[in-house]
Amino acid sequence: MTTDPQTLDCRGLKCPLPVLKLEKRLAESTPGTHLLVLATDPMARIDIPLHCRQNGHACTLVETDGALRFAIVRG
Repeated sequence: MTTDPQTLDCRGLKCPLPVLKLEKRLAESTPGTHLLVLATDPMARIDIPLHCRQNGHACTLVETDGALRFAIVRG
């Protein structure tokens, strides 16, 4: 199994689209899948970690140059 993350580019999308796209991608993946989500909507800072906590996925946020980078591991 590879641990190279898949990238989900949600830059430019407004709430709730980033979390909806994440939810769909996670539903299609297997436990342990690594996913990198890129977002620019400030609400994603709240929505994505909340979704991950509620569904048992690990989530780490790094903010660089106004872009949000979420490293997610499907639970």
